[in-house]
Amino acid sequence: MRRGYNNRVLDINALPNCAESLKGMVIEQHRQIEHLKLQLAKLRRWRFGQSSERVEGIEQLGLLLEELEASLAKAEASVPSSTEAEAPEKTPPVRRKEFPEHFERNDNQIDPKECACPECGGPLGNLGKPDVAEVLEVKTITFTVTRHIRPKKRCGKCSIIVQAPAPPRPIERSYAGASLLALVLCWKYAFALPLFRQCRIFETAGLVISRTTLMEWVGASSELFGPLVAALGKYVLSAPNINADDTPVKVLDPGAGKTKKGHLWSYVRDGRPWGSTDPPAAWYRYSPSWHGRYPQQHLANYVGKLQADAYPGYEPLYVPSAETALARVLEVGCMAHCRRKFFDLYKATQSAIADEALDRICALYNLEEEIRFRSAAERQALRKDRAVPLLSAMHAWMVKMHASIDQKGELAKAFNYAFNHWKALLRYTEDGQLEIDNNAAERSLRGVGVGRRNFLFFGSDSGGDRAAIIYSLIETCRMNQIDPQRYLQYVLERIAQHPINRIDELLPWNVRDQLKQPAPVTRALAA
Repeated sequence: MRRGYNNRVLDINALPNCAESLKGMVIEQHRQIEHLKLQLAKLRRWRFGQSSERVEGIEQLGLLLEELEASLAKAEASVPSSTEAEAPEKTPPVRRKEFPEHFERNDNQIDPKECACPECGGPLGNLGKPDVAEVLEVKTITFTVTRHIRPKKRCGKCSIIVQAPAPPRPIERSYAGASLLALVLCWKYAFALPLFRQCRIFETAGLVISRTTLMEWVGASSELFGPLVAALGKYVLSAPNINADDTPVKVLDPGAGKTKKGHLWSYVRDGRPWGSTDPPAAWYRYSPSWHGRYPQQHLANYVGKLQADAYPGYEPLYVPSAETALARVLEVGCMAHCRRKFFDLYKATQSAIADEALDRICALYNLEEEIRFRSAAERQALRKDRAVPLLSAMHAWMVKMHASIDQKGELAKAFNYAFNHWKALLRYTEDGQLEIDNNAAERSLRGVGVGRRNFLFFGSDSGGDRAAIIYSLIETCRMNQIDPQRYLQYVLERIAQHPINRIDELLPWNVRDQLKQPAPVTRALAA
């Protein structure tokens, strides 16, 4: 039970005789039970559920479907052949799996053992096209060593020695090539594979390397990427509206001998839902605590609309300055947060009022699904025509329901959240470039959540800063359907010699064509 919460249990031997006192105690106990049910439902969904509210029983349906498919395959295998039974109706031939064209092909031609006809001894000739069957194989990780050989030349007259300059390396005086560094970074941050596990994988290929060395490579690479991610941050904050969210991460605190709680902040620019041609991007920042001064520092120069949750640390950004009547940053609410409070309550108590609130919010989301990828002007017009009346009716209904419920109960808290942020929740109807919720920022933190379970903690605050830099590039690549490993290798091969005043040229969408990414990879990343 939460510390500080009133967990007093009724003592049946000390019940008062006054009916009003008894009624008050029963109401208090009811509130406590309702609160505990809600907390239990939240914990169960956090522990066992997914980020999106899933349909109950979907796992059982999936298992049942697998069993039915297996039974069907077994039954088909037991059907007698056409020589034993009447031939069934012809069915379309099963199409063979087509592998991507960029996969390496190794032809293995299998000729008959006979060089002549086994019946008459005549010569054998080719008949039509040969049968071809493809088998997909994979190579374990292999390393290649590039030897840079630079001959020395000497002038026969003046003895001047001439030699070609050594090619630059991503990390000075390091034997790690760009492809190896890109692999390590992607395995760690894109696929949440800790460095000590990477060391084990490398050992199977014959390379014994310490985790400390890999950590040095990660640190040096993130330092190279620093100016590039700074340019990425400027691009994100130049948008008229952005999404923001944060997630906690454990960080080793050497002085205390335990871990502390740091935070990763995500700022997202994504205009795809309203047809923008501007590339989407995500910019991450790390902070050693959850204090509001950190997002205020991150957004110190931002002017526009900020869609986020109701975290109090953002509130100073929404306050108008003394010189103007308007705030530099305009708050935009998140309907998903409003909905989630009713959803948790319904899952815990099966409240009919919470169920109706969910139905009303669902109608708003149905409209959003219908107008997705339409122009901003069209989205705004349809929201004004259809969403605004739904929201007005919902607000009137909430006022009526709020007056009839326990004002200290969990249901009242859900209503109060909506009332307190109602103006911000309506703001998406005034601008077609805005979304109904903050899911764009929440999606950007999914990879961090996976890594958090695998890494357990960052080694230091500087490790959090490094993670923010690499996550920024990897998530931005994902949003633009670019293979992050291919991109990081391309940048690492060039960034050390690239002019700092033209660092924007290395942003993911500016080098897409140079990456020569196969179309199947792009389609897979877009799925």
